[in-house]
Amino acid sequence: MTAAPKNLAPPREFRFDAYVSGIGFEPKSNTFGFAVGDGTLRVIGEVEKTIAVHKGAALSFALDIKNGAFLTGGDDGRLCRVTPDGAVTELLVLKGRWIERLSAHPVTGLIAAPVGKEIHLLGGAEPLRLGPCPTTVSDAVFSPDGSRIAGAHYGGVMIWNLQQPATPPRKLPWKGSHLYLSYAPGGRFLASSMQEMALHCWRLADGSDMQMSGYPAKVKAMAWTPDAKFLVSSGAPGFVCWPFVGKGPQGKPPVEFSGRKEDVMVTMVAAHPKASMIAAGYADGHVEVGDPEQKKILPLAVALTAPVSALAWSPDGRFLAAGTETGEAAIYDLQLR
Repeated sequence: MTAAPKNLAPPREFRFDAYVSGIGFEPKSNTFGFAVGDGTLRVIGEVEKTIAVHKGAALSFALDIKNGAFLTGGDDGRLCRVTPDGAVTELLVLKGRWIERLSAHPVTGLIAAPVGKEIHLLGGAEPLRLGPCPTTVSDAVFSPDGSRIAGAHYGGVMIWNLQQPATPPRKLPWKGSHLYLSYAPGGRFLASSMQEMALHCWRLADGSDMQMSGYPAKVKAMAWTPDAKFLVSSGAPGFVCWPFVGKGPQGKPPVEFSGRKEDVMVTMVAAHPKASMIAAGYADGHVEVGDPEQKKILPLAVALTAPVSALAWSPDGRFLAAGTETGEAAIYDLQLR
């Protein structure tokens, strides 16, 4: 294990006392937003601010970069835009439904909320509802260029061309329950994590696909290095990094490494915005930063004790924020003093 540098500043620590469901850094206001299970959004900049948003829990979170705001979805059926100064705007109300996943494109400003068998698409000339899919849509993500949106469901994935949303979607079938989706930077690949403790991935140019299995636990988080060389996932003890140079990882083993002696599961991962580094949060609250190419580890000061449920970098890669299932949170400053 590599020792943490002694000249890193100690992390800022917070206690929210409820599940942290999402984190993001809003660059215009230079603030982190934490969506919390008590229905609030906690905004952390030079000072801490608590904004009441939902009557129940805040279940989902996304950054609304184009509008300089945060997005939260709740078990009260409301999708809200929240500005760092505390203004709350309802964008969608679906009584009796839960908004458990959100996605927003940083350039187009489009927002996607999968609910039931449809994807609610907001931010365009008029609201749209894409679908229905064969089963409940578990996740929806935009392609890197914003021209398409993919929806995961039992039995595969559907992809809509947003320039022609009325045309039938492209179908990528694969048996099993697809939970979370992630496009590779550049849009060459689309990865899905599955209930069956595996990843599935499609090469979109020709539709060929590949299965990545052998996980001891369900994969709940994926992250690509900015150069798209590696897809890193949770669901195992330590970093599991699938190589995507060339045609992808078909027939290749993953790069695996860890700074931990204990056999503790990684529960959350987040990609550094510029460098080929990944942050990983563990089931015991530890946070590490790893380099898949050199297999080097930077363990950070222990500030958390519960399973890490959310991770996010600032756009310059200097700050890393983490939150846990019990409402602990920390912001790490990775600039050497």
